[in-house]
This record gives sequence, C-alpha cells and structure tokens, in this order.
Amino acid sequence: MAAGAARVFVSHLSGVAVFDPNGDQVGRVRDVVAMLRVGGRPPRVLGLVVEVVSRRRIFVPMTRVTGVESGQVITTGVVNMRRFEQRPTETLILGELLDRRVKLVDGGEEVTVLDVSITQLPARRDWEIDKVFVRRGKGGALRRKGEALTVEWSAVTGFSLEEHGQGAENLLATFERLRPADLANVLHHLSPKRRAEVAAALDDDRLADVLEELPEDDQIEILGKLKEERAADVLEAMDPDDAADLLSELPEEEKERLLTLMQPDDAADVRRLLAYEERTAGGLMTTEPIVLRPDATVADALARVRNPDLSPALAAQVYVCRPPDETPTGKYLGTVHFQRLLRDPPFTLVGSLTDTDLRPLPPGTPLPAVTSYLATYNMVSAPVVDDSGSLLGAVTVDDVLDHLLPDDWRETELHYGAPGMSELPEAADGRR
Repeated sequence: MAAGAARVFVSHLSGVAVFDPNGDQVGRVRDVVAMLRVGGRPPRVLGLVVEVVSRRRIFVPMTRVTGVESGQVITTGVVNMRRFEQRPTETLILGELLDRRVKLVDGGEEVTVLDVSITQLPARRDWEIDKVFVRRGKGGALRRKGEALTVEWSAVTGFSLEEHGQGAENLLATFERLRPADLANVLHHLSPKRRAEVAAALDDDRLADVLEELPEDDQIEILGKLKEERAADVLEAMDPDDAADLLSELPEEEKERLLTLMQPDDAADVRRLLAYEERTAGGLMTTEPIVLRPDATVADALARVRNPDLSPALAAQVYVCRPPDETPTGKYLGTVHFQRLLRDPPFTLVGSLTDTDLRPLPPGTPLPAVTSYLATYNMVSAPVVDDSGSLLGAVTVDDVLDHLLPDDWRETELHYGAPGMSELPEAADGRR
C-alpha cells in the first residue's frame, strides 16, 4: 500500500489494472477474496481475483501485492495462471458482501453494506478487512435516503448468515462501466443466488444486452427466475435473432407462453425466425437491418448508421428497398456500403449508389454457404431475400461466428494471453 495510506475501499479496486514487476499489465481486478473468522476477528484478505486478457480469472495472493496506489495494483514474482476456483471457506467481497443487510452490534439496528475497506497490517504483507461502510434503514438502493457511516468490522454482525433477497445495487455500481460481454463474464462467475439477484436489479435493456453474451445454460437459468411478464419484456429488448435462439431452447409450452406475453410486433419477428432451420441464413439473420427507400439521401443513411444501438456489422451497410420499409420489405434493390456513403455528397440519393452486383442469400442457405459468401466477398453482413424479392433480414458475421465456434466458447478462455503471460511458470497460489 502507498506510504501514509490508511486503507483502500474495495469498490475502488474494481476494474483497476494489475501490473507485474516489469510494468506489463497482467489484467484487471474483478473481486477480492477474504476468509471470515470467528469471534468477531476481522476477516483475512487472501488475494485478488484478476481477469486477464483472455477473460480467464486467476488468483493473485495478497502476499504478492507490493503496492495499491494511483489507480493500479503492483505485484511481485510469478503469477499462477490456473483458473480461479472459489473454495467453500472463501468469500468474494464484491460479489457476496456488498448489499448485504447486517445488524449493528450496538442496538441491533439493520443496515445495508455499501462498501468494505481493507488495510495492510504493519510490517507484514498480510491484509485484513478493517471497516464497513453502511447505510441505515432497510434496502440497499443508492437512491434511498438514510445516514451512511463507517464502522469497525467488529461493530456489525450477520455476515456469516445466509441471506435471501439480497440486493445488488451497490455491486452493480462498481461494474456500471463494463461492456455487456464483460458484465456477462462477471455474472457467469457469481453463485446462482447472486446471479439471479443481479439480473433482477438490472434494467430490461441492460439485462437483454448481457443475456446475449452469456452461455446458453446461464441464459435459461436467469430467464427462468424472472417473472413471466418481465421475461417477455427482456426478450422484446433483445435482438430478435438472439431472442429466437434463446426461446428455441425452452419447452414448447413455455416458449409459446412467453411469445404470447410479448408485444405482437416483436413476437411476430421472433416467430418468423423460429420458422427457419437454426443453421440457415433465415435462422441466423436479424430482422432489423437498416432499410432505406431509393429516394433517401446519403445524409439520411448516415444518420441511421450513427445510431449507437447498432452493432458495427449492421452499421456497415444499408439496404435499399421499395416500401414497406420494415422487413419483410417491398422489392429489394441492392446495398450501399458505408464507405460509399462517405465518398458522396449528403444530398445524393442512395438509389443512385446501390450495389446490385452481389446476389442476396435465400433464407434456406446453409451455414457453410453463408460463411463462404461472407469470406469470398469480404463482407461483414449479407442480405437475406425471399423468392418474391422481399428483404427478410441480414446475416452478420458475429452471428455466423457464434455458430462456428464450439458450443462452450463463451465459457473458455481465448487462445492468447497478456504480454509475456505465456512465459510465466506455475506457482503456488498462496492460499492457506
């Protein structure tokens, strides 16, 4: 710890970069591991859960931490690259202690844990929890009023008791800047209980984005723990193709019940996708590409492309069609690529820029043919058109990759690591 620093609050460590002695970044802090002790003694801090660039989570013992300062953690020695596995005697401070309702020893008043601070013991490398930042009153929502105070660990009780209905607002506050894929990784490593509580605390749009990045088993588990009305709302907020993929894994009765609860227009898009074989262009496509009429201008097209909710693949091109503008559209006329839009004046009509050379894909095109099409023409997205000439949707390269990679690819680390990490030898993890 930096000289003169009294303590560090754990929420401030979330996402902080971790560096080795050579100055190379090892990864980022995702949680802190502690071991509760009996008799009111402050818990011993065992180490940090660090997410390396491959999204693997490893354990870095606190005995190897030489500094926590200036928004970074400095370590010494070699790092064990084995995947972190939580032991029964261990507690994750961010994942399990934040938002807990505990009681003050003096008076028995119920308070909610907002944060926890840790400190390094004098003349040693051992660390322990020393303070708890709490808010008086029931509930853990940050927006609620109530006196906040910092107390000694020994001044509160109830951390070792199992709690049902634990909130997640303060935990989410520490991860609010994470991308959906990274937040999904956080959820995947939580206990089923905490995973359900965090999902319940997320708003529909954020939860929809995160669900799209989770492994299939986690998706089904979370959706199954939501009330049916909310599950339908979340499905509406998902991309139609992702919602269709998720619903296809549910029992027929449950799938139909959720589709009935969804808004008719959203449900119609999903039903249309469910009608196609999974590994075909129709089963892979999204029904929400950018569709413009031929009399729209380049300025109109660029305005649509700038929509931050669009994926880069969908924003790479626009599809020119006769009315109606929603899929299935009127006659498909062709594609205008983003680069072409940048080369022409804003008042130019997109109908005059349309690329008609590339044939569209029929909805029954099998996955290998879709993959070859994208690779042959260096495309990140391809139009899917039916026999009548109507645009049904677009297949994007990310959806193709989802089906080309192994089924468990979201649960396994990528085949590369942080700079220099492959040379680090195995070492004891330091947990006793």
